Amino acid sequence: MPEVRVERVGDGFEATNERGARVAIGSSDQDGVFSPVELLLAALGGCELVSVEPLTAKRGHRLVRLAAKIRADKVATSVLGDITISYDVEIPEGDDKAREVFEAVAKRVHERYCTVGNALKEPMQVNQVLQ
Repeated sequence: MPEVRVERVGDGFEATNERGARVAIGSSDQDGVFSPVELLLAALGGCELVSVEPLTAKRGHRLVRLAAKIRADKVATSVLGDITISYDVEIPEGDDKAREVFEAVAKRVHERYCTVGNALKEPMQVNQVLQ
């Protein structure tokens, strides 16, 4: 079961996973940190890319560049609207089939296999425990 710990450190916050990775968290007006919404967008983009890359490579098409820009519309205070993922890829020269394979894989990942995307698409319960 995935789990992270978030705690106040100094003037900000830090998320730590069980493997020791750390991410600085703060407000969107602080330099050098991710805001919680930016982390959500990074999680979605990361989920798609880390799924698309090996599946495309497994089919014999290693992309020269694989990146994405993830943007959310903020429709009201504390409310996000549509989220858009814009892929930025470079196809290997001479690999005529790579774009077709990439697009098919990216579509399947987006529609079915990205856990973060699925969580955002489907209603789920978020529980709070106060200790």
